[in-house]
Amino acid sequence: MRRQIILGLGAVALSLALKDLYKPEAKEKQIAPVKQPQKSPATSEESLASDSAINVSASSKAAIWSFLQQGRGYVVLMRHALAPGIGDPPEFRLNDCSTQRNLSDEGRKQAVRTGKAFKSRNIPVARVLSSQWCRCLETAKLMNIGAVEPFAPLNSFFLNQTTESKQTAQVRQFILNNRNTRGVVVMITHEVNITAIARDYYLKSGESVVVRAKAKNQIEVVGQIKAF
Repeated sequence: MRRQIILGLGAVALSLALKDLYKPEAKEKQIAPVKQPQKSPATSEESLASDSAINVSASSKAAIWSFLQQGRGYVVLMRHALAPGIGDPPEFRLNDCSTQRNLSDEGRKQAVRTGKAFKSRNIPVARVLSSQWCRCLETAKLMNIGAVEPFAPLNSFFLNQTTESKQTAQVRQFILNNRNTRGVVVMITHEVNITAIARDYYLKSGESVVVRAKAKNQIEVVGQIKAF
């Protein structure tokens, strides 16, 4: 009899404990979604980060043009304006533009816009050098920022990479030799040639990277200019 009473009391205690543990209010409280405090757009960290990025980008762009206006030792490596396609046709001949991939109408307008951008910002251009490819020469001439000089080291090695190291070394040496040149040197060339100098940059047609020589024969990338 005593044993049955003890067992009965234990069952009651267990039942009460389980009832407290699984109260509907507790369960409902446990799974209720937590309402997150809303941030004001003006003070949101995400908003501030976005604004900061925009400001940095804008100031960097302005700084690049400011550096070029100083006009000493800066070199602009520009990929030729828009010329649809890749590489050149199999019948490519250097002195025959009809066998090459050439600028489109939009590419010609792009080259003109780029030249106007240099003029409107009063960039002192010392020399304009170009690959001997027709699309580069035409880009340089349409920019109309100086007499155009064909410069073989800027020629494309996209289809023949055996000359890459020699040409890149020549262009690098040219940049180093002009570290104290007054006025900006503009070089119109091809994507592969620019990437060989500025390895982290893969430019679209009409885009440029600005570089300059540093101490110990090093070349520094100052920044990038988007296409116009």
